[in-house]
Amino acid sequence: MSKDPTKRTQRDEGVDVKERTRTVPPRRYEVLLHNDDYTTMDFVVLVLESVFRRDRTASIRIMLAVHNEGVGVAGTYTREVAETKLQRAQTLAQEHGMPLQLSMQPER
Repeated sequence: MSKDPTKRTQRDEGVDVKERTRTVPPRRYEVLLHNDDYTTMDFVVLVLESVFRRDRTASIRIMLAVHNEGVGVAGTYTREVAETKLQRAQTLAQEHGMPLQLSMQPER
């Protein structure tokens, strides 16, 4: 069985063959709430429910972590979503006269 030299593959005919590469998921970021002596616990729960779409139980659990440990994770998102949620929460805090502090960091 000899190979026929006249047979050509698509690659030999000048057709570009694009090989699939494995996509890398985007880096995720944690939005953090920081404890202060002025922002009320009820307001922190409101922010968690309205901006971060947490249910009441999860909001209270996160609020207690902020209160007891000084910081709590509101959620983990892609960079753009994390930035948007952080800005929405800061705007809501300013509208209510609360000094709520938020930050974001790459997911651990």
